[in-house]
Amino acid sequence: MKVLVVNSGSSSIKYQLFNMTDESVLAKGLIERIGISDSIINHYPSDREPVITHQDIPNHRMGIKLMMNALLHPEYGVIKDISEIVAVGHRVVHGGEKYSGSVLLTDEVMDALKECIELAPLHNPPNILGIEVCKELMPGVPQVGVFDTAFHQTIPEHAYLYGIPYKYYKKYKIRRYGFHGTSHKYVAQRAAKILNKPIEELKIITCHLGNGSSITAVKNGVSIDTSLGFGTVSGIIMGTRCGDLDPAIIPFLMDKEKLTVEEINKIIYKESGFLGLSEGISSDNRDLGKKAKQGDERAIRALSIFDYGIKKYIGAYAAAMGGVDVVVFTAGIGENTWKVRKGACEGLEFLGITINPEKNKACNKEAIISNDDSKVKVMVIPTNEELMIAKDTTEISVNLS
Repeated sequence: MKVLVVNSGSSSIKYQLFNMTDESVLAKGLIERIGISDSIINHYPSDREPVITHQDIPNHRMGIKLMMNALLHPEYGVIKDISEIVAVGHRVVHGGEKYSGSVLLTDEVMDALKECIELAPLHNPPNILGIEVCKELMPGVPQVGVFDTAFHQTIPEHAYLYGIPYKYYKKYKIRRYGFHGTSHKYVAQRAAKILNKPIEELKIITCHLGNGSSITAVKNGVSIDTSLGFGTVSGIIMGTRCGDLDPAIIPFLMDKEKLTVEEINKIIYKESGFLGLSEGISSDNRDLGKKAKQGDERAIRALSIFDYGIKKYIGAYAAAMGGVDVVVFTAGIGENTWKVRKGACEGLEFLGITINPEKNKACNKEAIISNDDSKVKVMVIPTNEELMIAKDTTEISVNLS
């Protein structure tokens, strides 16, 4: 049973083709610079050398056509006919309040996704475009939407409402939605499986740390709170996003600097975080790590604020859940940067968290990095959102037949 997973971004398309019989990856790829000169198609068959080609790709329709051509290619393709693909799973960033799980993408669902564009103006339009092109090129093949926000629909009202007049929630649905849900769900379930314990009996804090970051409290298998909120800017600092911010700063800066709404948005989304705090060194944690090693105070400052933010959320979510059994680090920084894990866990011994310096050197692989006698297990688990999407897509498509 072959399932294709598609993640259509504003200028890129990521894809993976799975054989769900054994959950193996037959091929994966990345199409970059769509609508920009010198577009790139990166195709990685599992049993052959990568194939990298350059050609202009003016739009997503052409990009998805080239993706299908790569999968079907007589030399480096992995299927002989498009009919071998039984379903397509799509990453969709925002499903609003309507969807608490993955769904078959009917016309009614597509209309609902379009209504959510104002909640995710940068992400939902290319997601929707990818779905529409796949429907056109693969008529009759079930298309399934898997939402970043769905896992967090279990968050209770006292955690998702903001302290503004309730009429704005009723009128505009302003609330905490949360993102990276597919990643948080995957690593929480994987942690329970590795520990051979029912997830329904565990209190897990999942730290998805990358260019975009979020931390989630998973109690008894469901999300009860998460650091990202109405948009993708709150919580801990990120590559270029500011993280938690006193709202009074916004009008103050707008007045002092004579900024428009667009200009202040640019500051908090694209000029803050690692980039802003390091005074322009880099938005990349790896670059800051190198500078910090050389004693650069700007880099040290940015990284210490990042580590402190993670520590603070772990403490807060332990309180929210009445304890914690497991802390999981995942995504690019979480999986690969031992210094961040060390900095985030130092000082949390009172919670029963102690990590082993040698075990903590593990990178990009599943590992328990806490001491054997640590009350709380600390783990590194590489995320696999694509597999989670493929699993949901398989389940829904099988139920259709």
